[in-house]
Amino acid sequence: MSLSEFVGQLDALLEAAIEAFNLAHTEDALEEARISFLGAKSGRLKTVQKQMGSVAADDRKAAGQRLNEVKQLVQDAFEAACARVQSQSGGTAQPAIDHSLPGIAAPRGHLHPLTQTINELKEIMGRLGFEVAEGPEVEDERHNFDALNIPAEHPARDPLDNFYVNVGPAVPMLLRSQTSTVQIRVMESRPWPIRIISLGRVYRPDTADATHYPMFHQMEGLLIDRHVTMADLKSVLRMFASSYLGADVHVRFRPSFFPFTEPSVEADFWWNGNWVEFGGAGMVDPNVLSAVGYDPEEVSGFAFGLGIERLCMRRHNVTDIREFYRNDVRFLQQF
Repeated sequence: MSLSEFVGQLDALLEAAIEAFNLAHTEDALEEARISFLGAKSGRLKTVQKQMGSVAADDRKAAGQRLNEVKQLVQDAFEAACARVQSQSGGTAQPAIDHSLPGIAAPRGHLHPLTQTINELKEIMGRLGFEVAEGPEVEDERHNFDALNIPAEHPARDPLDNFYVNVGPAVPMLLRSQTSTVQIRVMESRPWPIRIISLGRVYRPDTADATHYPMFHQMEGLLIDRHVTMADLKSVLRMFASSYLGADVHVRFRPSFFPFTEPSVEADFWWNGNWVEFGGAGMVDPNVLSAVGYDPEEVSGFAFGLGIERLCMRRHNVTDIREFYRNDVRFLQQF
């Protein structure tokens, strides 16, 4: 086939396509014309394109250029016909956007309920004059046990009751089992008076159930000064409980024992017909004061450790501590 014959077929196809598109007045008719001329398998343009192989090799470049030009002209004619048909039908094919309608707001995340609780506890204790102190979560035995008056033979130091970290035989390290370690670090680094709280994660190999978890959060408090008494401790805990849990909360104190406080108490609150422990407290043991260089004849103090998860559970009536760690959005989005 000569170049002129091939070009003649393209020109005739272009003229026929333009006429067919102009005669189409509905979307169905326009689609039928498109398939006839631009169909991928049996369209007339595809049929002519297959004949390029019969064009002389020297003329194929020119033939290809004209084929591309005609293909674009046919496409342009089809798009112009689409715009005309849509305009004649009132534009129902592509409705206009109504800018007066309200938009769809993107969902926003928020803080985890435990983070919200920690922030509120900081604010409450700040009003009572306590500043926030922080410390490492990986501790040595001195800060986690020795300086807290926990002797080497005490069952609290059992490897089965702690998460020890293998960092070398010379320096036994473990994930802290209590935030009392921060109290020791603060007392070692500054003179009294001290009035601090420490909030953070602690780790104990407890079996997870409705009220226990191997990782949880504590708020530790410490006040060191002259003439500090158990009455001061009870007053602070009662004011804290009423501020966070409500003025009608019932709190009781029970005698207990902790190596780092003497005397010691456990604090409970009334919830769903039962007394539930929310922390331990007591007067700082003189041995702890001596371990950090304070004179127990000159100063005294109290310390307390409260479970943040249990406070949050009581505040929001959550009955299973594991809900805070399941990452179930249906649960978390309630807070």
